[in-house]
Amino acid sequence: MISALFPLARPLLHGLDAETAHDLTLRALALLPPRTPAAADPRLTIDLFGKRFPNPVGLAAGFDKGARVPDAMLGLGFGFVEVGGVVPRPQPGNPKPRVFRLAGDRAVINRFGLNSEGLDAVADRLRARQGRGGVVGVNIGANKEAVDRLADYVACTRSLAPLVDFITVNISSPNTPGLRDLQGEAFLDDLLARTIAARDEAHPGTAVLLKIAPDISLDALDAMTATALRRGVQALVVSNTTVARPDFLTEKRIAGETGGLSGRPLFAPSTRLLAETFLRVGRQIPLIGVGGIDSAEAAWTKIRAGANLIQLYSALVYEGPGLVETIKSGLSARLKAEGLSGLEAVIGRDANELTKLAG
Repeated sequence: MISALFPLARPLLHGLDAETAHDLTLRALALLPPRTPAAADPRLTIDLFGKRFPNPVGLAAGFDKGARVPDAMLGLGFGFVEVGGVVPRPQPGNPKPRVFRLAGDRAVINRFGLNSEGLDAVADRLRARQGRGGVVGVNIGANKEAVDRLADYVACTRSLAPLVDFITVNISSPNTPGLRDLQGEAFLDDLLARTIAARDEAHPGTAVLLKIAPDISLDALDAMTATALRRGVQALVVSNTTVARPDFLTEKRIAGETGGLSGRPLFAPSTRLLAETFLRVGRQIPLIGVGGIDSAEAAWTKIRAGANLIQLYSALVYEGPGLVETIKSGLSARLKAEGLSGLEAVIGRDANELTKLAG
């Protein structure tokens, strides 16, 4: 029903500024009664870091920053949900307006600046949903004014590790000044060491993931993947939003807004980086492909580039929640056409080719 209503609601939502429309969407989702999604095609099941994912299609961080509707999103058919980003102390983020639709490009620019209700509010909501099932993770960051940013990641990890299946260390948001500096090799090594130690103390069964930016050089990628492997990170998330502005964007005026660009224009660069990452880590560490996924074909390409799982968010603005089932059915159709019993044989099989993806 929700998917059927979206075409009617979209003109109304898009008549509002993007942040207001998103807030109204969250409020509506919070009112939904509990819902068990339809059984997924067993060929889409993925087992990673001790968790069973009923399908590989996940909700990316940023949609549900406050952990208000993870169960509603699981009920819409997502195989897993990542809430957040979360920082220890409440912070309002950047001044409004701070999120912009580029409808002609099927894209979004945001400069939220990790607006967050803070660690305590999110922990309370995650604690309240314990025992409901479903794979739920949380994306963590540092307060803008933090004196010791590494300590912020440790605080979030200690509090949230017992409440979620995975924690994603976000060092790649372009909207918090200096945050991407933590991608440097020495900083990253210390950050991961302290975060994983905090996880081990709080709840060893929770996986630690690392989310990287699409704008890094291949030399930086070499260093980051080596550090992640050495420290025992359990998956890499490739990638966050980009500060680049491709020449082909049609919404030139809006493209001039500062912030991270997501959606369809991010597909090619994020997929190239995903393929490059797979060539460096192979099967040693799972990869989660993010960026520009708005169709089953795009999802299939991410898997061919090396993704074990995928995540989407911006495409929901344009395609609505029905996109989740569209992608799942499209992946099933691909497996059937190729006579495959699961996605494992597809993961990374075309990584070499996709490092040269045009766009």
